[in-house]
Amino acid sequence: MITLKNVTLRRSAKVLLNAVNATINPGENVGLVGRNGAGKSSLFALFNGSLHEDGGDFYIPTQWRMAQVAQNMPETDEPATAFVVAGDTRLADLEAQLAQAEAADDGMAIAHAYTDLADAGAHDAVPRAQALILGLGFKVSELDKPVNSFSGGWRMRLQLARALMCPSDLLLLDEPTNHLDLDALVWLEAWLKRYEGTMIVISHDREFLDAVTNVTMHIDNAQLTRYGGNYSKFEELRAQQLELQQASFSKQQDKIAHLQKFIARFKAKASKAKQAQSRVKALERMEKIAPVLADADFTFEFKEPLNLPNPMLAITDAAFGYLGDDGVETTILHNVSRSVLAGQRIGILGANGQGKSTLVKTIARTMAPLAGTVTEGKGLSIGYFAQQELDVLRPHENPLEHMVRLARELGPSSRESGREQDLRNFLGTFNFSGDMVKQTVGSMSGGEKARLVLAMIVWQRPNLLLLDEPTNHLDLATREALSMALNEFEGTVMLVSHDRALLRAVCDEFWMVGRGAVGPFDGDLDDYQRYLLDEAKRQRELAKTEAVASAAAKAAALATAAAPAPVSIAVSASVASAGGQKVPASTDHSAPPARDARDQRKQDALARQQQAEKLRPLKRELEKIDQRLAELAAERTALEERLTQALPPAEIADCGRRLKASGDETAALEERWLELSGQLEAAASPSA
Repeated sequence: MITLKNVTLRRSAKVLLNAVNATINPGENVGLVGRNGAGKSSLFALFNGSLHEDGGDFYIPTQWRMAQVAQNMPETDEPATAFVVAGDTRLADLEAQLAQAEAADDGMAIAHAYTDLADAGAHDAVPRAQALILGLGFKVSELDKPVNSFSGGWRMRLQLARALMCPSDLLLLDEPTNHLDLDALVWLEAWLKRYEGTMIVISHDREFLDAVTNVTMHIDNAQLTRYGGNYSKFEELRAQQLELQQASFSKQQDKIAHLQKFIARFKAKASKAKQAQSRVKALERMEKIAPVLADADFTFEFKEPLNLPNPMLAITDAAFGYLGDDGVETTILHNVSRSVLAGQRIGILGANGQGKSTLVKTIARTMAPLAGTVTEGKGLSIGYFAQQELDVLRPHENPLEHMVRLARELGPSSRESGREQDLRNFLGTFNFSGDMVKQTVGSMSGGEKARLVLAMIVWQRPNLLLLDEPTNHLDLATREALSMALNEFEGTVMLVSHDRALLRAVCDEFWMVGRGAVGPFDGDLDDYQRYLLDEAKRQRELAKTEAVASAAAKAAALATAAAPAPVSIAVSASVASAGGQKVPASTDHSAPPARDARDQRKQDALARQQQAEKLRPLKRELEKIDQRLAELAAERTALEERLTQALPPAEIADCGRRLKASGDETAALEERWLELSGQLEAAASPSA
């Protein structure tokens, strides 16, 4: 188990944890929660050894294998599948041991290495890795693409797959859902529910925490408190605890007031001095109950829209997609005909890569439709939250400069004050106070950028909100504030999000984007989750089928290369078959052409005979190699099976040596097989 006894943890001068005690038992799935900056990531750094305690005792079993998602962006041209397979560190170590044993010709070590590789699942490492990659939203065609050909978010998914590939006793996940769509998130939940080790996860997604955790640890005011249960249970227990604490605090304050009143009244009287002094000591010994401090939760609201056109917009026979650098149009969505009415709250669903962001960007006017029309209602005002905040932010400008520019662009059409002091005051309501209004956007955290985008949207007073993954960098308190603000918004909302709690709270209807179309989804989010799991299963089956087909195609190609080429037989132009009878092709019965044809046939037959004689030994050798390879495969299987039994050391070493010899002979025969196949193929070609 993991134990913390009176542990103090600092970052620079700031105390993050102050003399905390906690225990995490083997097999527990722990959700680590707290405000941004409370110390969650620092505690993770303590768990993984990159940070050490400043006081107290921290213990983690030394034999535990740890897995976590690397935060660096991978830069490699290694294929995606190979990159993820390499995450199985045990497999990589065993393969290195096998190579070392074979180089030393150590039969015992070779035997042990083969046994350990079988135990480690070497035979199915590639299918396991590919199942992880496909589950996280990649396509079958992308399994062998180079890692550095993917964008940053997709590379981080590969880092997650690599971490899941690693066999571990402790799995540390810091915001694993940040780069995932809802389909990948649902798959990840199902995978983590099957994880048998100890897991600690930091996340701001309450439904994800509810699904995968059974213990919650809360960091607040430099203290670490353990609660039995998932996040929803934690909220319930904490509310009860705070209520009890407030009642106890009030009761204690009454008692303190009574003691102080007695002391003040009687401390000067000799007859009561002794009792007064005992009250003073009782007051000093009393362990003070801390008052419940009101959390300064971030809240905001969308102002009432200036008008509400109805319909907001109408899409007619439209095609959505993008224009490539080469000028070629790529259409993602076809024949889209939908209308958006005032007051609608639409959740946009769809598997990754199906066109959700393309739909939103086109409605937001950042992309033009490739065909059809998008007709906007008079007075339509769009507030757009892009999935990548920097699509609407400028990294070298500060929040105040963003607001000043926005006020200048809207000009008289805005009913909000554009004075600098008023803009400063407005930014202060979004927690941009003091010098923060002058901090460049590029140096801000993801949560701060998201708050700035929300501030800019609110200031514009839109009547249609287009939100593409707005919660990616928001903590739980800010997500709750966004949910409340959206529910009170009087305009129309179109929302793409993997935060199911937000979708459930805000949306009352759903659109499905998939397979090139946009249509209504008849069902709720639970129905959609079942659909996603079925779709993920279908993708895995497709990958398996394609792998089998690819292997069969390779085998067929090799067989074709090894087979003798068909010999074409020339038919004399002087004869043709008609009803089984040979008839003259012309009335020319002169002898020379017939004699020439007979000579040609003799020459062709002689050439074929010579070619057959030449190729016969190659074919015989090829047949013998095929037969020997089958024998070696059977021998290796038998040896590996023997190694699973209890054998004397001498027999184990003998099996190892024989496996090594079998492997070497197999490699040599396969090389010769390819060489012979190449010779036969060259001899069969027309130019040969």
